[in-house]
Amino acid sequence: MANEDFDSRTRSSQRQTILNLYNSAIPTEIISFQLDISQEEVEKIIEEEMKEEEKLSLKGASSPDASSSMDLFYLDAVVNIDLAIKHAQNSMWEALNSEPKFDISMEETEKILEKFAKSKVTLVILHIDLVESTKLSMTLPVDRLSTIIQAFTQEMSLIIEAYGGYILKYIGDAILAFFTVNIDHAYLPCTNAVNCARSMIRIVQQGINPILDQYYYPEISVRIGIDVGDQNAVLQYGWDIIHTLDDYRQQQTVKRPHYDIIGYTINVAVKMTGLAKPNRVVVGQLVYDVLDEKQKSGFEVLNVGTDVWSYVSDKTGGIYSVYGSLP
Repeated sequence: MANEDFDSRTRSSQRQTILNLYNSAIPTEIISFQLDISQEEVEKIIEEEMKEEEKLSLKGASSPDASSSMDLFYLDAVVNIDLAIKHAQNSMWEALNSEPKFDISMEETEKILEKFAKSKVTLVILHIDLVESTKLSMTLPVDRLSTIIQAFTQEMSLIIEAYGGYILKYIGDAILAFFTVNIDHAYLPCTNAVNCARSMIRIVQQGINPILDQYYYPEISVRIGIDVGDQNAVLQYGWDIIHTLDDYRQQQTVKRPHYDIIGYTINVAVKMTGLAKPNRVVVGQLVYDVLDEKQKSGFEVLNVGTDVWSYVSDKTGGIYSVYGSLP
């Protein structure tokens, strides 16, 4: 009887975790990957919940606001970093032995940006960049370099999505991502972004580099910058053209708006990335301030000269402080 109660509680806990992740806009394939269960089972649980909510709505009962789930869920509690490391090892090995696979969709990013189009929005910005990629390009053949960067980008994108982030764009060997913020609850998005950054470094060190070592290729390292702010504007830049076929096999042209983000927060996050040591994270004062004491203890203030760092805090009027992660 005790075992049955335990199994019941375990299933209930897993179900709630799946729903929390789904309501936090985590794709079903990422939920399946992180919890190590089939995607079919994940989708079945979500479908059952949607049917239950529909019944409640017909009865006039109110259901929890799904849009607030991101602000209430601590994603590091369910991200399976060991599984992510193993996945990175397998992916890099397969890429070096055949062809790299890159199947990250930007659909969720477009949906989110569409909601904020032509408006300012508070975001946590994460920028990750390969260290000394120019040196790598001089060491490796072009085909090997592109394969490694594609596999690296795939794994970093997966872990960003697992922590509730969205890929904004790929810039060469760098990735620019963002986490949405409820203006009253910046703690969890900032925490998720910082934990995401730490997991990314572990995946590089323990997942990707051991495979590169087997091929006698140079190991890679990364720098990561994270900042939060409300000075971000979502703009539409033209259209992406999509060709489709209708029922009569005639080609139709479908236009989809292309969105981007500009703003002070992005500029600061990208600039501070260059202040990070290899395989370290740098965060801005606004991120550091909302972290708990345990997380703060993993950072130290960086004493950077104004000739290198001259960004000004709009709150204090002084130089905007930045903090680097400790080893």
